Amino acid sequence: MSKIYVIGSSNTDMVVKTATLPKPGQTVMGGEFFMNPGGKGANQAVAAARLGGDVGFVANLGNDLFGDQALAHFQQENIDCRYVTRDSSHRSGVALISVDDQAENHIVVAPGANEHLSTEHIDKAFGNISPADIILIQLEIPMETVAHAIRQAKALGVRVILNPAPASALSKEVLNGVYMITPNETEASVLTGILVEDEAKARLAGQKLLQMGVEHVVVTLGSRGALWLSNSAEELIPAPVVKAVDTTAAGDCFNGALAVAIAQKTPMRDAIELACQAASFSVTRLGAQASMPYKRELTI
Repeated sequence: MSKIYVIGSSNTDMVVKTATLPKPGQTVMGGEFFMNPGGKGANQAVAAARLGGDVGFVANLGNDLFGDQALAHFQQENIDCRYVTRDSSHRSGVALISVDDQAENHIVVAPGANEHLSTEHIDKAFGNISPADIILIQLEIPMETVAHAIRQAKALGVRVILNPAPASALSKEVLNGVYMITPNETEASVLTGILVEDEAKARLAGQKLLQMGVEHVVVTLGSRGALWLSNSAEELIPAPVVKAVDTTAAGDCFNGALAVAIAQKTPMRDAIELACQAASFSVTRLGAQASMPYKRELTI
C-alpha cells in the first residue's frame, strides 16, 4: 500500500451548538460548547489513519498547549509525525464554529502557525517521499507552499490529491498534471467561473478542470454524492441517506477515505463510493476529527 503524506493545517475547533446561526450584528443564545481537534490537514490525516492508511503528516504547530495536545493526539492515531514542526513564534491555529439544528455551520479560522508552513518544511518532507506515495493537500496553508509541494510532486511523479478548500482560484500551471482534484460546488465555481448550481453545471465545471490538465475530477455534491469525471469516465456516485447532525469536516473525511482507497489500489468508482460512505457516516456525529469513522464501522 502506498504511503499517504497529508500536507496541511491543524487547528483546535471551539464549537457552539445553536438553534439558529446568527445574522450579521445579531447575538443568539447557544447551547453546548466543546473543543475538538480540527484543521483540514489534520482532519484528513486522522480520517485516513482510522481507515487503515499509512499516514505521514506535514504541518506546523505553535509551541503552546494546543500544539502539545494536537501532537499527542496525532501520535495516538498512529500518524507519522516526523515532519510536524513546532513554531515558537506563532500560536497554534484555532477555529470558531457555530452549528445549528439543521447541521449547517459558520466557521471562522485564525490560522496562526499554519500560515508559516513553508517551502523549507516541504523540502524536508520530500527527502523521504517516493514516486509510489500519495500527496493529499488543501488550501489552509500558504498558496506558495501549496504550489511548491505540487511542483515537487510532479517532478518526482508522485500522485497529488488536491482538495481546493477553502475556495480559491488556482492557475492552470498549478492544476496541470494534478492526479485528482476534489472541489465541492462552491469551490468548483471559483476554480472554473461556472456557477455550479446543479448536476449539469457540475459536469461543465468538471470538464473544464479536465481541460486544465487534471487527470480525475471529483465534484462533491453533499447528500447527493459525488460526480466523477476523467477522460474515460463520467458518473454520479450517490451517497447513503443518513440523518445529519453536524456536517463539519465531512469533506475532509471524504478526502481522507478517498486517499486510502487509492493507496490500496481500489478501482476508482469503488474508491469514491467508499469515500461517500465514510463522509455520510461522519455527519451523523458531532465534531471534526471526533466524527471520523474507523474502518470497522463501514460496510464496504
